Amino acid sequence: MRHSFLSELGRRNRNNLRTLRQSPVAEISGALGDLGTLLPLMVALAVQGSIDLSSTLVFSGLFNIVTGAMFGIPLPVQPMKAIAASALSTPLSLRETTASGALVSLAVLLLSTTGLLRLLTRLIPVPVIKGIQLGAGLRLVTAGANLILPLPWFSLSPQKNPLDTRIATLIAFLLLLLTQRAPRFPYALLIFLLGLLSTLLFSPDHVPSPPSLGLSLSLWKPVFTLPNFNSPAAWSTALSQLPLTTLNSVIAVSALATDLLPSLPPLGVTSLGLSVAAMNLCACWFGAMPVCHGAGGLAAQHRFGARSGASVLLLGVGKMALGLFLSGSNDSSSGGGGGGLLVGILRGFPKGVLGVMVIAAGLELGKVGAGVNGRGAAADLGWEDTSSVAGEEGAGNGNERRWREVGVREQQERWMVMMVTAAGTLAFKSDAVGFVAGCCCHGAYRVADGVERRWGAEGERRPLLW
Repeated sequence: MRHSFLSELGRRNRNNLRTLRQSPVAEISGALGDLGTLLPLMVALAVQGSIDLSSTLVFSGLFNIVTGAMFGIPLPVQPMKAIAASALSTPLSLRETTASGALVSLAVLLLSTTGLLRLLTRLIPVPVIKGIQLGAGLRLVTAGANLILPLPWFSLSPQKNPLDTRIATLIAFLLLLLTQRAPRFPYALLIFLLGLLSTLLFSPDHVPSPPSLGLSLSLWKPVFTLPNFNSPAAWSTALSQLPLTTLNSVIAVSALATDLLPSLPPLGVTSLGLSVAAMNLCACWFGAMPVCHGAGGLAAQHRFGARSGASVLLLGVGKMALGLFLSGSNDSSSGGGGGGLLVGILRGFPKGVLGVMVIAAGLELGKVGAGVNGRGAAADLGWEDTSSVAGEEGAGNGNERRWREVGVREQQERWMVMMVTAAGTLAFKSDAVGFVAGCCCHGAYRVADGVERRWGAEGERRPLLW
């Protein structure tokens, strides 16, 4: 057992090195693909004082390195979005935010170790999982649009960032469309460097001078912070995050990794669940942001060129370097969340650039819905083999046409289940609501199948007026 684990770990890391040698620019570009989701939430939480930015960079960078080496795919480490939204709207203190992440991780740990996650994976219909992914993709598109819509069309002021306009955003989006058949084109890398350069040149008000921050290159010193597990807000926030983590960060990621990277070994939901639990139960004691894996981040990094764990390994090294040596003020008690200089730079980053990257991630994630009726879908529903038998043995008695009609109907029903799930997720901004709606729709179709098998379907097909 131990020998097989070590050999598989070695094989994955050899693939990481081989992929990095073959296409280093694409891997670097893919590593930046999820920044459109990460940066806005991380910066907003740090400015509010709900997390410590320095600890977040150090620990999330470490987790990037570990997951890249362990799983061998561009598996993201991104914020727990429901917790981030609650922390920003309530707002939550640093101790309450970290307690929420720890409580979710304890629940995921319990589901993983008891085998309940594997059971859920077998029971949840494939169209429901696809619908969760599609709904998450559409929510990302909406989030990207919300970053872009407040921007003006033009900026006549020389002190305003020229990339923070709709015209610049439109050009960036057109470039994204022109390169959609060239996934290894380093789009994310180029647009990120351009946005960073424009921030330094045109947003000096967001970038405090080093003397005013007391900037030093001294090594980051962790500060122990006990999470507030007695807070009712922490418990309610954790309950809202748990369905999202279970469905989108574990089950949907496992399915999406198989779709995007079929040549690599599949990811088990148990290992993903244990990974989410370990990350937060290690980092919550130091004020780090609650994190998880996510289908949107995996889709984004794959869209911008990442094909192995080397991409997130490189991202992790960069995060740790920033957190360890360039964090600036590390006094989270002052309300700044640590990392004063970095917060200033990232706050001035062009919103239009982030918006385009978020939209690209959403579109990539939404594409997985096209496979809801792909190869193997018929077998999942139990009619493919019967259809082939009918075609061979009953060609003259109408059975072939009958099974073809059943196949088309089942495909339409799978699409409907996926769309109901996505609609519930998007309309109520909740994966849990979408999940329940999709399961109810799927169950209704299965009940109808049972009725047809028991009493026949001739009555339903007969015209009302005859």
